[in-house]
Amino acid sequence: MVNEDVSVKLMPAPRIELDRMRTDVSNASTTVIHAARAGLNGRSIFHEPWWLDIATGGNWKLASVHERGQLIAEMPYTVTRKGIWRLSTLPPLTRTLGPVIPAAKGTSDDDWRHCFGATQALVEQLPECALFHQRFDPHVSDAMGFALLGFEVAVSYTMRIEPGRAEPEVWAGLRPNTRNLIRRAGEQHTVRQITDANLFVSFYDANLTRRNRDNVYGTHVMKQLVDAFISRGSGMVLGAYQADGSLCSAIAVIWDKHTMYYLLSSRKEEAHGGVIGLLLWNAMRNAREKNLTFDFDGISNVGILKFLSGFGGTLVPRLEVTRASADYAAMRSILHLGRCVSRSMRQRVRQLKRGG
Repeated sequence: MVNEDVSVKLMPAPRIELDRMRTDVSNASTTVIHAARAGLNGRSIFHEPWWLDIATGGNWKLASVHERGQLIAEMPYTVTRKGIWRLSTLPPLTRTLGPVIPAAKGTSDDDWRHCFGATQALVEQLPECALFHQRFDPHVSDAMGFALLGFEVAVSYTMRIEPGRAEPEVWAGLRPNTRNLIRRAGEQHTVRQITDANLFVSFYDANLTRRNRDNVYGTHVMKQLVDAFISRGSGMVLGAYQADGSLCSAIAVIWDKHTMYYLLSSRKEEAHGGVIGLLLWNAMRNAREKNLTFDFDGISNVGILKFLSGFGGTLVPRLEVTRASADYAAMRSILHLGRCVSRSMRQRVRQLKRGG
């Protein structure tokens, strides 16, 4: 994930009072709330109660705004503890969240007041904690309300391919070397759908173990989520099988009404260099058939950018908002400084060993 930490600091905004009822829902996984939310459009799959219930173990709440008895805005959040700190960040495998505030019907001034007033009402319900951070769905194109209310606003990027183009056009949009890798991988592998969540997660964990790494998302949570999106028809796992029938690579994708998201991938170290690309191409084809945008799920470093840019997508910004207490911000600054000093010392040691 590229995070430029572009902070927007402005004077406090004037309050806009609207005829709204502000409600902080203490238990968001109730049948009543599920029914009330059904009339509010604009959510991603990550906003859905079943997803949040699994990702957080039921530990999430919903800031919501009603107007004349109708739900008009919402923002899910969770609070966890890390040592002495109370933190509100994204749950495991939840790529984006943020507010859901459908536009008002009227003039641009009506829309601005509507969005800002709803944002104020949502922010009032967010928890007091050492750190609050969320990354917004790309459909949220404006975070000015959060900036005016004391949050730092940053931008990160994902890569997307919009629907509507014919498959030959999409294929032609891939870089030649990406097409060649996919073509060669396709000659040596068979792509099949994996319907067993246990098989995928076991494969994922085994590949991490060989690299002396742990599953940062949690094996149990991952297995529950994979099983849930497969059984609900909200996602699938694709596997690349070698000629001997052995699984060498797999990816998981999920989707909502608008977008298919590249969620997870894993491969054996000795696997063909084009197998992930082969699986992604098959997922892209499926997204096109469903008339969905395909989202490659974020750009965290230059290497990922170079790899994903081979698929002919378009860079799309994702807004992020952060609010940290003074003591927590100071602690993070000290830790960051320590890492920088340590990195500098390691570099200097390497120079001295080379005689520099």
